[in-house]
Amino acid sequence: MEPTDRGLVMESNSFLRLAGTLVAALLGPLPAQAADFDVAIVFAVDFSSSVDPDTANLQRNGHAAALTSPEIIAAITRNYFGCVGVAYFEWASPGRQRIVLPWTRICGLEDAEAAADVIRRNGDTGFTRGGRGGTSVSSAIDAASLLLDQFPGKAERKVIDISGNGENNDGLPVRSSRRNAIAKGYTINAIAIPASDENPGYHLASYFADNVIGGSGAFVVTTTGPGDYATALRRKLVMEISMNLDPQGLTEVQPVETAIQ
Repeated sequence: MEPTDRGLVMESNSFLRLAGTLVAALLGPLPAQAADFDVAIVFAVDFSSSVDPDTANLQRNGHAAALTSPEIIAAITRNYFGCVGVAYFEWASPGRQRIVLPWTRICGLEDAEAAADVIRRNGDTGFTRGGRGGTSVSSAIDAASLLLDQFPGKAERKVIDISGNGENNDGLPVRSSRRNAIAKGYTINAIAIPASDENPGYHLASYFADNVIGGSGAFVVTTTGPGDYATALRRKLVMEISMNLDPQGLTEVQPVETAIQ
């Protein structure tokens, strides 16, 4: 075995051990024989060194606001089972993941408000970002996939929801992680947070569309400015929760980049 191959194997084994610990910690709140759910969603949120306090606030407060919005509550309650399972963790370089919200059942506004409160209180603020390393989207997908493998209930759909502000630049190749998750029947969606000075000839959302998202009905949304993140996230969650059920005219979106205007 070549030295580079040994390095990849060691990195992979180390990640699996860490991810196993993450999974065990995230299985708590739902009982072993949990009820049926319309969808199980893992929010995998970037807290790498490139995430400054402003971006951290966008992600933390944006997820909390989206979960409690009237559109999301309506989408949840008018589905077949009327409940979704959600978990929220933060990721950076391989081995640097942090649990924020363990698997939690949301069947209405009260549940959503409790989950949102945990995210607001415990989510990353961006002030201690030093030393977290690079952006390993592959590790985020792998950890989220393991969480969905062991979801303690029955879900009609299982979704990995990536929020990030950069390309995969650490850990294993992202396309192999994407391929493994898709093979399990999981859908990977994403919200891209472009830099304020992003090169006009480069679009992070296009990178996510080409390399990160995948599975049935997969899509990526992006923002046109800091104020659009919550709107983009809310729209994305409505589509994820309602996908294939077409409640009140909502239809499955195509796997293409969607910009929020």
